[in-house]
This record gives sequence, structure tokens and C-alpha cells, in this order.
Amino acid sequence: MSKTLPPYMTSPGTLPKILNKICDASVPETFNYDFLGTKLGFKGGNQKSFVSWAKKVGFLTTDGKPTQIYKNFRNPAFRKAAMANALKHGYSEIFTRNEYAHELSRKDFTKLISEITGSPHDNSTVKNIVSSFFNSKEFADFEVKTITKESKEETKTTKSPTPKNIENSQQIQKKFDLGLNYTINLVLPKTDDPAIFDAIFKSLKENLLNE
Repeated sequence: MSKTLPPYMTSPGTLPKILNKICDASVPETFNYDFLGTKLGFKGGNQKSFVSWAKKVGFLTTDGKPTQIYKNFRNPAFRKAAMANALKHGYSEIFTRNEYAHELSRKDFTKLISEITGSPHDNSTVKNIVSSFFNSKEFADFEVKTITKESKEETKTTKSPTPKNIENSQQIQKKFDLGLNYTINLVLPKTDDPAIFDAIFKSLKENLLNE
């Protein structure tokens, strides 16, 4: 039995709605109950449990500051990867026990939560943990890969050689440039006819001495 319960909302059905609102709203300096109720429109007491859930999955710092995961989640290009990272962070004990926990059926996942919490499968907390995970998992993709800034820079470096690299390349090319000299030994026939010599030297000029 785990001493720390996995993250959950007491009203997990509103979790997807809050997450969708986060995507539309601007990033607050501090995400607190006032922001949740006034800006996002979720004023219910059970809905306040989102703040605790968000802190445990890494969306918010302990003092309510939105993290980079929070900001990445708002970006459609990084949303799925951000949620996958958040769930792996918040439900780390679950993924330690089964690294493919996100692929488990709801029944098998509930069994795993029962083992972790020591509570029966029909316990309300177990149900809330399971529903919170599955509702947020709708936004996640555990297979998606994103291009980081560092990898983009590496790609640019690979595709665009620097002037220094070009200079080195030219020096190496010059170093291995070869010049060839050759000698032709020509045996002329014994003849007094100048036309034959003209034909021989004309052929030499056209076929060998043009390069």
C-alpha cells in the first residue's frame, strides 16, 4: 500500500472541461481558486481539487505558478506529449509498476490502483483516481515525438557547413589535386612523303594533344 495517493479530482468528469478551458485562456501568473472560478468558470467546491491534481502532475509548481508542461499543453503542437509527460510524472508509481500502464484496460488499471492504495475496486477514491487518469489520458499520446530546439540546431549545423568547414574542405581538396605528365615515344616510318608526316601529326593533335 502506497503512503501517497495518485493524483485525482473529486469531480473527475469536469477534468477534460477544465483542460479545454486552459487551452483557450491566457497563462496566469498564479493559477489559484480565483483564476479557476472567475477566469475559467469552475466555482464548485469539488472542482477546486483540480489545483491539487495539477500540482501533482507538474502543471503547476507548489505555489501555483504554471510550469513549462502547462505552457506546452496549451500549444497544439506539443499538447499530447506534454500530457503524456505530466501523467508519467504524477502517476510515477503506477508507471514504475507497469511502464505500459496507459495501455491497460480500465478493469486492469483499477486492479492496479487497488493494489497501490490498499482499497477495494469500488472504493470512491479508487474510482476517482481511475477516472481522473483516463479522462486526462484522452489528451495524451505516449508515442508522439517532438523536435526540440537543440535537435533543430543540430539539423541546421549538419545541413549548413560553416565557412571554416568549407575552407578545410577546400584545403583538403587542393592537397589531393594531382597533375599528370606523360611522354610519347613516336616511331616514324621511313618515307620522304611529307603528306604522311602531316597526317601523323594531325592525328596526334586531334586525339592526344587536345586536353
